Amino acid sequence: MFTNEEQAGVYKAIFNRRDIRSFLPDPISKDTLYKILEAGHHAPSVGFMQPWSFIVVSNPDIKERLAWAADKERRALAVHYEGEKENKFLSLKVEGLKEAPYTICVTCDPTRGGSHVLGRNSIPETDILSTACAIQNMWLAACAEGLAMGWVSFYKKNDIRDILEIPPHVEPVALMSIGYTDQYPDKPILETAKWEKRRSMDDLIFLDKWGEK
Repeated sequence: MFTNEEQAGVYKAIFNRRDIRSFLPDPISKDTLYKILEAGHHAPSVGFMQPWSFIVVSNPDIKERLAWAADKERRALAVHYEGEKENKFLSLKVEGLKEAPYTICVTCDPTRGGSHVLGRNSIPETDILSTACAIQNMWLAACAEGLAMGWVSFYKKNDIRDILEIPPHVEPVALMSIGYTDQYPDKPILETAKWEKRRSMDDLIFLDKWGEK
């Protein structure tokens, strides 16, 4: 059982976690970094396949190359937007990949566990879903430690494979920059930028069947 204080801490991390783009150069202790990676490793996974691996990047030259890959794709994706939305998209920072002391590439190995993993045979994408659980665990742990994380999700996978020498069958799911920040917003950055607003819970909850309030 959780005490009331412990429960409040869990919900505080959930509701206050943010996707951060600006970081301070202040170092993170290796013990703290390991605790966050361990939180990721203790995520649930379908069939207990544990498909994730974590590439911890601290080398400035490699971080520079990762930022290049993300910026290249950011500019390519901007053509899908027009006017103000294009400007807002182009204003999204990828410099956090260079600023933060570490960037963690979270990968997914769809072959881990062999060809017959409980649950994955019916729904193959459960390996990626399991990896996403590891990312969320890391994000909440970082928030509880007073650290910020930013998820960069636009890049060509083969660029990241080439830069980090990832085998061709392994999926680079996320680039997570982690560090301290002095810009921790009250609301998600995209909500503040009026890119999108949080949807009403009443519109998302159905009873027994789709569309039944």
